[in-house]
Amino acid sequence: MITASHNPPQYNGIKFKGPYGGPFLTEETHKIESLLDKDEAKLSEVNVFLVDFTQGYIKQVERLVDFNAVRIAGINILIDSMAGAGQRIIEDLLRKNNCSSKTIFETAQSDFASRQPEPIEKNLKPLSKELKESGLYSFGIATDGDADRVGILMDNGEWLSAQETILYLADFLVNQKSISGGLVKTSSVSDKLIKVAKKAGRPLFNVQVGFKYICEKMITEDIAFGAEESGGYGYKGHMPERDGILSGLLVAEMLSVSGYRKLSDFVNHKRREFGPIYYNRIDLEYHNSNRIDLLPILYAKKFDRIGGEKITGVQTFLSSREIINGLKYTFEGDARWLLIRASETEPLLRFYAEGSSDRDVSHLLELGTNITKIG
Repeated sequence: MITASHNPPQYNGIKFKGPYGGPFLTEETHKIESLLDKDEAKLSEVNVFLVDFTQGYIKQVERLVDFNAVRIAGINILIDSMAGAGQRIIEDLLRKNNCSSKTIFETAQSDFASRQPEPIEKNLKPLSKELKESGLYSFGIATDGDADRVGILMDNGEWLSAQETILYLADFLVNQKSISGGLVKTSSVSDKLIKVAKKAGRPLFNVQVGFKYICEKMITEDIAFGAEESGGYGYKGHMPERDGILSGLLVAEMLSVSGYRKLSDFVNHKRREFGPIYYNRIDLEYHNSNRIDLLPILYAKKFDRIGGEKITGVQTFLSSREIINGLKYTFEGDARWLLIRASETEPLLRFYAEGSSDRDVSHLLELGTNITKIG
């Protein structure tokens, strides 16, 4: 797959996919890496074929989404394809099934219309502006450059965080849509999913950050839903890969069967049910030579407390080279944790935290930066 994904166009590169439809796993990736620069690149058209997969994909999505529910609900959806590969696919599917929608930036452009095609709040100002000013739509869907990630805005133009989107989709899929199987999430996703899994009697797997680790669980376990905090979600009965188009349409179905017609009303209801999610992430430059060794050193210290906070659990996550590059501490309380990750490619340490308030999250992030100084 040739794509810059959600990155600027100059990052254009190659993603490798396996016969199961998801990203290459670690072993296959190592094989590819071992072949790099072994032979001179050659131009050939002998084994290049033009094949249109669109119709097969549309039939698959229509099998997975209840468009009748969306039609009956009468919701109206604004779509931002971010001048990427999503184009008008969502709108065409909705209109084919007599559902209302409109797409902005529907034409794919090599520079993504001079915008970074990552569907996060700061990049979705045009979508937010039209939602807010028009008052015509139930919510907004944005897909990234290659349409595998999704960003959701409410009818009032406000951003719905990926953490909340994941929580509500998981609850909908297992408790209303009754899709069998467990849940898998990257370690940086809200631990409020634990309650969803327990309520439904489903296993919940925590994996290393990176969708290939979700994919691995989806092809080895019975999984209903897999999610990462960057807006990439995978579904049982589809493929073990992210799909922003299907994700946006499932949010439309979720809203349609809820009895609400505006996503903001639905979200207010769910926040009363689950409580708010308090979460943040910071990336800090770290130029010391021990960056790769830092987390193994911290793990070896076997802390039982950090800054007065009692640790109730510790999880380690290994890099492709079998070195600890993720360390997650769980603390007393409901969904309180700190995750520290060391970048293998950049001089960065990444800190993620969920807590009982914004202030609590800031406190946990501060604890993380402090113990890395100890390390």
